[in-house]
Amino acid sequence: MGRAFEFRKERKLKRWGHMAKTFTRIGKDIVIAVKAGGPDPETNAKLRAVIQNAKAANMPKDNVERAIKRASSKEQGDYKEVLFEGYAPHGIAVLVEAATDNNNRTVANIRSYFNKVDGSLGTSGSVEFMFDHSCHFRVEKEGIDIEELELEMIDYGAEEIFDDEEGIMIYGSFESFGAIQKALEEKGIEILSSGFERIPNVTKKLNEEQTADVDKLLEKLEEDDDVQNVYHNMA
Repeated sequence: MGRAFEFRKERKLKRWGHMAKTFTRIGKDIVIAVKAGGPDPETNAKLRAVIQNAKAANMPKDNVERAIKRASSKEQGDYKEVLFEGYAPHGIAVLVEAATDNNNRTVANIRSYFNKVDGSLGTSGSVEFMFDHSCHFRVEKEGIDIEELELEMIDYGAEEIFDDEEGIMIYGSFESFGAIQKALEEKGIEILSSGFERIPNVTKKLNEEQTADVDKLLEKLEEDDDVQNVYHNMA
């Protein structure tokens, strides 16, 4: 098994936290997708992917439909996607993906979280290079030969494929998302969920006390309503 497998296993129970926040984050993803490509999932591949994720998270269909309708209205403002880079205590690199309708508020909040734990918010490019930006898909595994699928999907940018019990995971580069999504749909393979992850190239092991210091920052970041995802290179 490769890095993507180990990374997913580590984050499996941590990624979204409470269900209410999961739905809030998916709601923002719906707004971003609708604003970019319209409210029809048949013609909007990004929205199709978000709806699949909503289903995987057990988000009620009514909630999804309301979110799409709300995103289509003139009253709904835009969310700006922002990437923050910095260092937690003990030299741990941290990437924070946010979606915000008030960038000044979000910047101030993120900076305060880093400052309170003696971390530091960095400039663009200061940390991002330490992570591979990958796309992933979980597909239905019933009736699928994983070795045959791997051979077929290599041509579309798949780099790692493995069974994660809930389905078959397919990982590729960030740029391969559209090609892999299209290929799976054309082959009639059911996509259960999909998205993007930032996988650290090298991890750093800390002792228990140091880990607790870093966790204080990670917990603050995860609790912020503007934050969509948090990545780090702590082992």
